[in-house]
Amino acid sequence: MYRLSRALLGALARAPPLRQAPGPGRLLPAALRLGSPGGLSTRPRREPPAAPQRPAAQGPGSEEEPFVFPEYVPEPPPAPAREPPAAPSRPERRPREKRQHRVTGRPDPSVPPSGVSCSGCGAELHCQDPAVPGYLPSEKYRRLMGGQPGGSEGQGALGGSEGLGGQGALGGSEGLGGQGALGGSEGLGVQGVLGGSEGLGGQGALGGSEGLGVQGVLGGSEGLGGQGALGRSEAHRALQGVVCQRCWLLVHHQQALHMQVSREQYRNLVSAALRSPPRHGRCPLVLYMVDMLDLPDSVLQDLPQLVGAGSNILVVGNKVDLLPGDSPDYLKRFRKQLLRSCARVGILPAVQGSGGQVGRTGSQNLVDVHLISAKTGYGVEKLISKLQRSWKCNGDVYLVGATNSGKSTLFNTLLQSDYCKSKAPEVINRATISPWPGTTLNLLKFPIINPTSDRLFRRQERLKADAEKTEEQLSDDEQKYLKCLKKQGYLIGRVGRTFQQQKSKTVIDFDPDELSFNMEEEPVFSSNKPKERVEFTYNELKDARWFFDTPGIVKENCVLNLLTEKEVKLVLPTHAIVPRTFVLKPGMVLFLGALGRIDYLQGAKSSWFSVVASNLLPVHVTTLEKADSIYQKHAGKTLLKVPMGGEERMKEFPPLIPQEITLEGIGTLEAVADIKLSSAGWVAITAHLEDKLQLRAYTPEGTTLMIRKPPLLPHIIDIKGNRIRGSACYRTKKPPPLVENLKANGTNKQI
Repeated sequence: MYRLSRALLGALARAPPLRQAPGPGRLLPAALRLGSPGGLSTRPRREPPAAPQRPAAQGPGSEEEPFVFPEYVPEPPPAPAREPPAAPSRPERRPREKRQHRVTGRPDPSVPPSGVSCSGCGAELHCQDPAVPGYLPSEKYRRLMGGQPGGSEGQGALGGSEGLGGQGALGGSEGLGGQGALGGSEGLGVQGVLGGSEGLGGQGALGGSEGLGVQGVLGGSEGLGGQGALGRSEAHRALQGVVCQRCWLLVHHQQALHMQVSREQYRNLVSAALRSPPRHGRCPLVLYMVDMLDLPDSVLQDLPQLVGAGSNILVVGNKVDLLPGDSPDYLKRFRKQLLRSCARVGILPAVQGSGGQVGRTGSQNLVDVHLISAKTGYGVEKLISKLQRSWKCNGDVYLVGATNSGKSTLFNTLLQSDYCKSKAPEVINRATISPWPGTTLNLLKFPIINPTSDRLFRRQERLKADAEKTEEQLSDDEQKYLKCLKKQGYLIGRVGRTFQQQKSKTVIDFDPDELSFNMEEEPVFSSNKPKERVEFTYNELKDARWFFDTPGIVKENCVLNLLTEKEVKLVLPTHAIVPRTFVLKPGMVLFLGALGRIDYLQGAKSSWFSVVASNLLPVHVTTLEKADSIYQKHAGKTLLKVPMGGEERMKEFPPLIPQEITLEGIGTLEAVADIKLSSAGWVAITAHLEDKLQLRAYTPEGTTLMIRKPPLLPHIIDIKGNRIRGSACYRTKKPPPLVENLKANGTNKQI
């Protein structure tokens, strides 16, 4: 075996060298270097210079062959695979901002106003000036009018012989009532748009026999000069149910257009309606709506002068569903606060004297006070019962209040209730609702149902049956709607209808000739026939009493007047408010966005600051040394959020003005006062007993800052969770919602 291996190795040594270049991983012969440290080298070694060859001895025994050892040359690591050229990297997708809807169309000053009211805000429809309420682009206006916006004076598409043609186009001498209650031809000075021709002219400030119309449905025999029992004209038929450009943008694009309507024009329109001569022999009832979140600023100081002497006023406190209950009797406390605020402006309840006679303590008669939620329906059924039992159908009812108090929401809720005629929801369109102040620009109305004894009895039977139902017995749609309301408010009500218009059975028109076609013809499907609109008859409305929704009175010194439409959505709360409580030491500062600031300057101990504001409005707590720099750096940006728009926005925003405040604590279980930062919200201060606090509060220049004593929610300190470790903030706690007119079960409590 040894000789065989020696022979093989010798033959391998004598073989001619391979021409192929040695590649990686090949076995190459290498002489074993004796005496080398490792014995085996994998490195290429230098060959010594060749020695002179000696003649080899002949014979098998005389040949001496060197011993070779196969050396392994390591294979180099594989080269990295060449990646295909990378596609150009796409930029990260940023959240797509909602683009503002572009307003298109052109005005045409040569076309006279239509005399028809917008079904959303009540302004007269026209195409003359985009800055005037009720504007429609001239292209759409002509298309709706069938290309004949002017008409002739005899029959005329805009109102017949004397309605809106000729010299009476803006409510002049022959058009709609001569001098009228709103001052002649120009109405309120805005080309008659806010009441001129159709608004409040004519006889007795109500435009002839039915001068105000049912949002363009009625109009009266002289008011719109048409033909037929209701004075219908071609303009009313063409523009019936149409909304103006402003209402369309508010509803579908949440975009507000600024209108050239002053506060005095709003006041004049409302005052003229309320001071008009009594219809049906009795003064109207004023349903005055107050925003409980903005109390007492939402009670207008000049309300007595606005409604006139001897008026009957029923005060309604709205948005109670947004405030959490801090004690079992908190609604009674709300009612007392509302009565106290009304008494400050001179609206006092009637006093019953000796002999049972009712005397008046002021120039106005406060009939009653109700707390409701126009959005969730809480308290609305009780309000309807009160109106039908006490006021009945004795006269008209006017809904009056400041902007953003919820009047249009209540108007729409009552339109779907037992307070209006059963046919009214199908005839009258719903009012436009928006957080932007001053959405309603003119009077909207619906006819009130006559509450006869039979109708009252049937209504009470329905209310009793509804009160016996549990949530599981409601339909799937009602349960879904109720679940949605529970997320939005603390108090929920169910507004139903007893008297509904019987819907006629649907008749399917079948024409076999329209369905027959041959192979050479393609089927042609006729377009849907226009839906016939339900209308009132003359007998149904000749003696009707009306419920009017009036434009909101713009509040002075309100922070909402300084904000854009996006900022207003963040500041005005639309869901149940969750209080946020912080414990502050002297030398700390609390920011409510960039709209308000409270400095805790001096005090013996820590105090609690409970913020009651929109859940979208951020609260930031810092030290007094850092407060100014934080405001300069973050005002208009993400941290403080409102206002928004960066440095450019803050240049035009008014600066914060300070006001010194001194309070004395009454205990750790009850707040001593509310610091109300205009309409942005308020901060309830709770301090230790007899602890004197020195505070400094800031609000934007031109807005109102007030101290409310007693506070609206004195026990708000109880509506908080545990304190977050290492922070001045407490965990929030949201009380459970309560449902009215629903039988109590395991998860719901009866109110």
